Amino acid sequence: MRQRRPIIGIVTQTQAAVPGQSPSAWVMGQRYVRALTLSGAVPWIIPLVPDEPETLRAIYEQLDGLFLTGGVDVDPSAYGEPRRQVCGSSDPARDATELMLLSWTLADHKPVFGVCRGVQIINVVCGGTLYQDLQAELPGAIKHDYFPSAADPRRDRIVHAAQVEEDSRLGRILGSREVAVNSMHHQGIRELGRRLKPTAFAPDGLIEGVESVNGHFLIGVQWHPEELVDHDAAMRRLFEAFVEAAADAASYFSPTQ
Repeated sequence: MRQRRPIIGIVTQTQAAVPGQSPSAWVMGQRYVRALTLSGAVPWIIPLVPDEPETLRAIYEQLDGLFLTGGVDVDPSAYGEPRRQVCGSSDPARDATELMLLSWTLADHKPVFGVCRGVQIINVVCGGTLYQDLQAELPGAIKHDYFPSAADPRRDRIVHAAQVEEDSRLGRILGSREVAVNSMHHQGIRELGRRLKPTAFAPDGLIEGVESVNGHFLIGVQWHPEELVDHDAAMRRLFEAFVEAAADAASYFSPTQ
């Protein structure tokens, strides 16, 4: 008998219609999917159907873990604040879908791993808040928004170090008190949510990593490890540890073929 490959849910994002060319669509970047499959997972791409909770629940019941990717800004209404001009575009259907799925995973203790926007939505579902723009709202903030451009399309550019709490699940996985990371975000955690503890910090003090306080495999990082797995063993271990936790949580076994 061997344990089946764990099924990991990946929530999509809305792509607007292009008049005369294509209808609206739900999309997701390939790097996230490949990082998970290389670690032994079976990815399940999840549509944005928060208005169909029975459908979403049926999908959820098949999952062994939930992966939360980067993307557009979390809408400030999700954490009870008005939108400021510095806030970027958002995807309310994605917010609602992720918040619904996260509420179920928190109740059931299914493994969760979030990157960039993912760590932010984890914080929000736990009652925390976000900086809508770090440069505008965090005094002394370093540059975090190294977004790809035509002049420099790299997504694996290392731009700063993150200090990691040694006595944390994240620290044990990474095996280091300091890691070099990429950075493609302009928002970040302001008030930390309940049931979370900070596990990594940027040079300006911004929280760059969180995890659950109760032993639940719930980890979020602000950088993009999926872009670093090809040449950084520590980043590969993040995905491997998550997939292993999801495999342990799998509810049944399949016979060896």
